[in-house]
Amino acid sequence: MPDSQLPGKFLQLLKPRLPQMLATLRRFVTAESPSLEKAAADRCCGVIATEWIKHGASVERIAQKHRGDLLRITHDSGKPRPPGQLLVLGHYDTVYSTGTLARMPFRVSGGKAYGPGIFDMKAGIVQALFALQALGQSKISLSKRLVFLWTSDEEIGSEASRKTFEAEARRSDAVFVLEPSFGPRGLLKTARRGVGEAKLIAHGRASHAGLAPEEGINAIHELARQLARIEKWNDPRCGVTINAGVIEGGTRTNVIPERARVVLDLRALRVSEMRSLERRLHALRPFHRGARLEITGGFDRPPLERKMSATLFARAKSLAKQMNLSLGECTAGGGSDGNFTAALGIPTLDGLGAVGDGAHSSREHVLINAMPARAALLAALLASV
Repeated sequence: MPDSQLPGKFLQLLKPRLPQMLATLRRFVTAESPSLEKAAADRCCGVIATEWIKHGASVERIAQKHRGDLLRITHDSGKPRPPGQLLVLGHYDTVYSTGTLARMPFRVSGGKAYGPGIFDMKAGIVQALFALQALGQSKISLSKRLVFLWTSDEEIGSEASRKTFEAEARRSDAVFVLEPSFGPRGLLKTARRGVGEAKLIAHGRASHAGLAPEEGINAIHELARQLARIEKWNDPRCGVTINAGVIEGGTRTNVIPERARVVLDLRALRVSEMRSLERRLHALRPFHRGARLEITGGFDRPPLERKMSATLFARAKSLAKQMNLSLGECTAGGGSDGNFTAALGIPTLDGLGAVGDGAHSSREHVLINAMPARAALLAALLASV
């Protein structure tokens, strides 16, 4: 079948499956899966695994000691030695603790489905499942092996799963990330800022604020001057932001404080800017004689630079056009596991998941009618990249 016919064929197959997609989504959402609660996450992992197995997928459950287990699903091309591999990456953990369903139940209203983690990103996992089904139904001869990897700790930094998905990405020719899209138009995320956290501690010397202020070194004053300096480094036009989010220091008003601390949120759009910002932080020197600075931390999630997404996005845009859909792109301020795979030099396209809004809030929802088209787009990408 010519590539130009694939998206329409997949959409034709998937539109009638919307009720089944919604029923599957209900099962996934009502299986709560907080990142920090292994028992609950493992139960959700089992629900998802059962659904994929039921549809004939080859599922491997990778045990984790402290976090929910990982799910690795493979679909071989049928060729003895396929020339490559494509990785579809996502997570089933959510930011909501067990019991959230009691006050935020799964519900459908006005063409939207609501529930904890439905947008970020259980609907994406559902779309991937039905995309794979569409590939099977259409009897497309795939040129590459497909691997779907669902992790359990993306919302808390991916410490447990990172080695696994990075190893899988290194074996892949491209990575498709099923994180939710952006905005009502379902924009893909072709760039993401790198994210980090740094702690800056100013050390001074305590003294009586009234009897001997000249003998003290005020750590709060030192920290304030450092923050005034750091604030000037913000450059939103280039995607560089530094936010002082937590600050503390001192003990009593009549004591010269000997210690003050700030926690900084760091964001940068390019690796070069990320490294430059880290260097500037660690090169800081005290303003006040006798004061001492302690700087720790830095970026823990590199940026996803647009150059790593550009070719894949062009392909996705062309395939969407064949379904009479206009596909746009955006730069996202937050990070995902796609940041890590792009940093390895693997072409990565993010935001291929659900269309909706309200991630991490009580109004989290997906647009139901957009699900078949998003699944069809993924299927077309997997069949043609």
